[in-house]
Amino acid sequence: MKRLNDAIDRFCALHPRWGIPGLMRYIVAANAVIYIFSMFDRSGLLLSTLMMDASAVLHGQLWRIVTFVLIPTGSQPFSVLLSLMFYYWLGESMERLWGSAKFTFYYVSGMLLSVLAAILVLFVDGLAVPLAGAGYVNSALFFAYALTYPETVVRLFFILPIKMKWLAMIEAVFYAAAVVLGITAGLWGLALMPVVAMLNLFIFFSPDFYRKTDQFQARHRREAVQFRKAVKEQKRQKGYNHKCEVCGRTDTENPGLQFRYCSKCTGYHCYCEDHIFNHVHHTE
Repeated sequence: MKRLNDAIDRFCALHPRWGIPGLMRYIVAANAVIYIFSMFDRSGLLLSTLMMDASAVLHGQLWRIVTFVLIPTGSQPFSVLLSLMFYYWLGESMERLWGSAKFTFYYVSGMLLSVLAAILVLFVDGLAVPLAGAGYVNSALFFAYALTYPETVVRLFFILPIKMKWLAMIEAVFYAAAVVLGITAGLWGLALMPVVAMLNLFIFFSPDFYRKTDQFQARHRREAVQFRKAVKEQKRQKGYNHKCEVCGRTDTENPGLQFRYCSKCTGYHCYCEDHIFNHVHHTE
């Protein structure tokens, strides 16, 4: 994935004119217009014509590949307004960071992957899952912002301050639950749908994922090496491997006694089996 991400970066750098400046403005404006027209369409024909239907697309209605993202999410005016304002802010922020070409590539690839996911469900599970709105596309945009600016604070319902990283974790739990439910129901296409639909997120942020994984592994390797060195040095100097910091008993004097290192204490502090759960934790 990292190589694919590098190839996308090179393409966007070499072809900056392929982007659509202010793409999110056009998306939000189209959402607002469609919502206004839909309020006067009591038959629901407008939205049913625009939504993504895998079976209809395979029968030649190709406009649905694009038009489904023009349907606003939500039904009440206030919720639609909040949604449009929020995703406009996310889109404009990421476009300023990435540039028009890369942001356009990200958004359009999210659209195509959502279509591919819906077709996958149709072929694997035999289910026609309509997409009315850019749900997965906007979620991928939200996760992209949260990964880039995790400490940004937003006010939930204009009252409760919460960081973007916590919102992203809550959203991730819901998607993970959807995957698990699909697997337990034996609907593998439905389980893979959110993964496939937001594959652009994993591609674009693959360097960050690899870097954090390497840092995590390196830190634990370093801690393991330091721990082994500390144990060896302790044995060489004092003649035992483990000594309880509460009662002072050692594994040399009491070979049948079990010793553990407390995970809640700062640093490495050893306790016998009688005191591992009965001691004051070190915090400094």
